[in-house]
Amino acid sequence: MGKVLVLPEMPTVKPYQAPPHHVAIIMDGNGRWAKAHGLPRALGHKKGADAVRLVVEGCLEHGVKVLTLYAFSSENWSRPDEEVSDLMGLLRLYIKKEVSTLNKQGVQLKFIGQRERLAPDIIKQIEDAENRTKLNNKLTLVIALNYGGQAEIVDAAKKLTRQVLSGAMQVDDITEETLSSSLYTADWKDPDLIIRTSGEQRLSNFMLWQVAYSEFLFMDLLWPDFNKNSLDEAIDTYYHRERRFGARP
Repeated sequence: MGKVLVLPEMPTVKPYQAPPHHVAIIMDGNGRWAKAHGLPRALGHKKGADAVRLVVEGCLEHGVKVLTLYAFSSENWSRPDEEVSDLMGLLRLYIKKEVSTLNKQGVQLKFIGQRERLAPDIIKQIEDAENRTKLNNKLTLVIALNYGGQAEIVDAAKKLTRQVLSGAMQVDDITEETLSSSLYTADWKDPDLIIRTSGEQRLSNFMLWQVAYSEFLFMDLLWPDFNKNSLDEAIDTYYHRERRFGARP
């Protein structure tokens, strides 16, 4: 009886899945996290800033190219003055402490929103951080600061109107593409994945135009508890979504 030839098992081939190019996160739950731990809200915001560092590292590992974080909405000015002051102080500290690390990691830092209401020293920090990191291309970290989706669309409409009035374009030249190119986010693809923490299920005036075909994921954990494992879970969920963009499967 001859020898039986046993062929080695062939490894299971997993089809390549591209990571989301652009992930956008509504960071929610700092105050509730602080309250649950018997701490001042300011420490909740500080803990939330620590979570940002972990998510940036996770996005670099996954190959995400753009990460947008909703840091301070135009409506947040209505919060108590002390809390707004704490948030602005934390922003100053974050930029001062993190820019060197982001630069070494190859992260480009960008800010979107209406800067006019921000303190002059913060505007200067923002401009310096953007200039210092402008050549980096591993990941673009976009911070939405004094940002509102409706205001962004209004600003885009004003920009297009000025072009029409100057004769640079005609009314019929205004299309979805020209409006998109007039938004704060014109330099990047629209988000593939929108994540919101804290269990709330709403956009809260965030990227209203850009999310037309984004995948949404609402997670029950509070933002300060978000870490690399949370990001892994979110991206794995994204991989299992079927993106149709209005077409049949």
